[in-house]
Amino acid sequence: MQNPKMSVYFESKTPSGVRLAQMRYDERQNKPETVINVSQGNVPLPANPALQKRLFNLGAAGSPFEKGVIKYSKAAGEKECRDAFLNILACEGFDTKNLHVQVTDGGSSAMEIMLLGVCGPAGSSEAPLLLLDPAYTNYIGFAKRVGRKPVTVRRTLKDDGHFSLPSADEIEQAIRLHKPGALLVIPYDNPTGQLMTKEQLIEIAELCVKYNIWMVSDEAYRELYYTGGDVLVSVWGLSDKDVPGIEGRRISIETASKVWNACGLRIGALITDNKEFSGRCAAEYTNNLCPNVIGQYIFAALAHETKDSLTAWYNQLREYYKGMIIDVREGLLKEEPRLIVSSPDASIYTLIDVRNVVKPGFDCVDFALYCAEKGEVDLDGVSATLLLTPMKGFYVCDKGDTNPGTTQFRISFVQSPEVMGKVPKLFVALLRQYEALR
Repeated sequence: MQNPKMSVYFESKTPSGVRLAQMRYDERQNKPETVINVSQGNVPLPANPALQKRLFNLGAAGSPFEKGVIKYSKAAGEKECRDAFLNILACEGFDTKNLHVQVTDGGSSAMEIMLLGVCGPAGSSEAPLLLLDPAYTNYIGFAKRVGRKPVTVRRTLKDDGHFSLPSADEIEQAIRLHKPGALLVIPYDNPTGQLMTKEQLIEIAELCVKYNIWMVSDEAYRELYYTGGDVLVSVWGLSDKDVPGIEGRRISIETASKVWNACGLRIGALITDNKEFSGRCAAEYTNNLCPNVIGQYIFAALAHETKDSLTAWYNQLREYYKGMIIDVREGLLKEEPRLIVSSPDASIYTLIDVRNVVKPGFDCVDFALYCAEKGEVDLDGVSATLLLTPMKGFYVCDKGDTNPGTTQFRISFVQSPEVMGKVPKLFVALLRQYEALR
């Protein structure tokens, strides 16, 4: 008997590079004694204390769940949860009086709603989303899911580990060519670890105003920066005083996952200073009925935190990540000086480019699968392997184009400093083992 026919979209679907290595490793029969997973940003640190307090007291007196009843919330989310997102921004020094919050099931859901709100009709090339390549792969994946088209302006990883940001002229040329509905930036970048400056953000904002398009900023890693001045880079740090006309076209993607160490809570938000756009978001979200109610209640604890308590939390996180990221980068270059390792400026990611080390024909996906399915080396007397994110899926390439991600990997700083300290030796040993077999 024949199986029913799947859609063309499903038939073409392969796992995201972020999850690919873990999925293949789970199928592996003969597993090594140790596996170090740096393939996805699944933060293992305890959540912010205010979130923990509500988590551990879900059924306590005064909780909306004390009688075991779990009702729907409003489509836009509970007011206390929306206030939590606004309180965070206010404590960071941003003006929130004209901001509107749509709570979503994680930042991922906010990405999808944003795409539906700023791009042209499904299946068309009208008003695409303009990204800076390499771009977080979920934007590319969600664009395909909802039938919208992503287009890009490419950044280049130089031999010194710094990415070249496209010039304003290059971005403007892409806007004229593709006529996008929105331009998206990630100031504290995933996947590159690049940190944008306010001046760079202003240049992009001026183009958004000039060509009457939305400016979208993914701020999942806001506060996670390890270099630069004291100015917190954010779309909410821009106003009509900086760029006349920018107000009313600003959108940010927010999440509980990274800065708050609550990846599995699946709470995010789409924040905008355009009241009509926010209303349409709520209308669209009525199809989802409402965001996760238990997650909203836990995250809403941040509505009552003070500036001092939040600042102390950010400082603690920055201190934790900065030393670890620098140590791993230095360790990789010590093990193999020909590697290109991106500068550790922001977020919780670093890129490794092996283009100066490997033989022609190397493919990052093949190596990532080798490590997950077969590869193992001796690591301090223990058999070990490494799970990596191949970068090919983070670039938008036309057919026949060379994909710069073919020799690149993203590593996530989601293990303890002690475990992350083993990554340089393990990565280089597996790479040499794999190249010896080619």
